[in-house]
Amino acid sequence: MKVVSTNIARPVKIKWKNKEIITGIFKNPTSSPIFLGKDDVKDDNVIDRKYHGGADKACYLFSADKYGYWKQLYPDLNWNWGMFGENITIEGFDETQINIGDVLKIGDAVVQISQPREPCYKLGIKFNTQKVLKDFISLALPGAYVRVLIEGNVSIGNEVIVLERGTSNLTLQKVFNYLYKDTASHTLISAIENKYLAESFKKDLSRKVVNLLSK
Repeated sequence: MKVVSTNIARPVKIKWKNKEIITGIFKNPTSSPIFLGKDDVKDDNVIDRKYHGGADKACYLFSADKYGYWKQLYPDLNWNWGMFGENITIEGFDETQINIGDVLKIGDAVVQISQPREPCYKLGIKFNTQKVLKDFISLALPGAYVRVLIEGNVSIGNEVIVLERGTSNLTLQKVFNYLYKDTASHTLISAIENKYLAESFKKDLSRKVVNLLSK
């Protein structure tokens, strides 16, 4: 795996349901290294810290390999790296092989996979249609949020090295599908017990368990 782009955002004001909202999803490539801190990427703009940033979501990774698929699906957009709001675009990143809890060395930083990305309406605004949310869920290759174990700089061209594997075979794609597709309650509970899975994602799975058991 290799870093092909590092991306940061300036705040952008958008309209949603007659309200003005400021977002940091409009990320653009930078030629300078980015610094991965414990709670966010230095000089990036994380606006809504209820859902972004913090220890379990300090940085967002997305696969460069999927861009061809999305460009064919949405050919009229102004395409560039960072289109999905990711801080780091990685060649060879495969959600079917990367597990929750995997530890990666990226440049000078060491990070741990904490959860898949859950799409929200802001991605729909960027793609000019909320239909992209259904497409994103259907493809089930959502990229990954990470917690930063060792802070450091990441540059274009850095190799991404797997240092450790998570203790279970809970891949990013698998746990993403647990949330959005039909899943047995005992399977959800098993995922919730994974010590490396982000607390916010555990809460979303727990809500799904409650809904299943109340039927």
